[in-house]
Amino acid sequence: MTKYLLSLLLLLLSVLISEPVLAQLKLPQASPEAFVKQTIGLTEISIQYHTPSVRGRKIFGNLVPYGTLWRAGANEATLIKFSDDVYLNHERVPAGTYSFFILPENDTDWNIVLNKDTTLWGLEGYNELNDVAYLRVTPQKIDLQETMQFQFSDIGANTGKLHMVWENSRVTVQIETEVEKKAIANIRQALKESGSDDWFIWAQSAEYMIPRKEHHEEALTWINKSIAIKENFYNNWVKARLYAQNQEFQEAANLTAKAMQLGNTEPEAYKVYAREIEAAYTIWKKKRF
Repeated sequence: MTKYLLSLLLLLLSVLISEPVLAQLKLPQASPEAFVKQTIGLTEISIQYHTPSVRGRKIFGNLVPYGTLWRAGANEATLIKFSDDVYLNHERVPAGTYSFFILPENDTDWNIVLNKDTTLWGLEGYNELNDVAYLRVTPQKIDLQETMQFQFSDIGANTGKLHMVWENSRVTVQIETEVEKKAIANIRQALKESGSDDWFIWAQSAEYMIPRKEHHEEALTWINKSIAIKENFYNNWVKARLYAQNQEFQEAANLTAKAMQLGNTEPEAYKVYAREIEAAYTIWKKKRF
């Protein structure tokens, strides 16, 4: 039996060796692959797609018929990835990777569809039960865009816009991210992992909370921790701003004066903040009473 298996193995090996090795020929694609990535707030958003061109054809309402789902690109499905939960046109979409489709109904009414199945080639195998978002959009008329592209614009602290442009049409999706929730989670994790001599991470975390009054007491705890590790002009300046934000100008002025005094011990670092600190001291000193 062993002799038989050995003979069979040798036969298979000889067949594999005798098969010609086929060369992989690389040629330009009619619709080259493209990739675009953007961070909005703390959320990474990326799109992987293939870029068809107009080439003198009528696209929407013809090559891409109205009333028919379109892969928003060429070849395999266009994929969009969110590192965190996002809001698209105010509709919540969980973090993950999705196939991206467009359904143009007519000249003025289009829909963007996100689907959980990321293995599709065009519409083959598409199942609407896997849809996770169905967004109503209105295309805008633009000058001729020969090559289809995805673009980001108007990036703010936690907002931005995603555009698909092709032929004479542009559709836009409004994006919102939950930057505040993630930023505070990042702060708490960083503080948990900080070293015993890391005064700066406590000061930096407290500074982030200055305009966020609901975290005022916690921010004071953090800045006091920073000062306990190593007192300097910077953490006194942060603490002064926390008190000023709470309308406690007497304490804010006292801390600012201390920050100015401590700044003499590290003049290179202090000069970056000197004008702001000294201007604040002049204002808060007058507001003490």
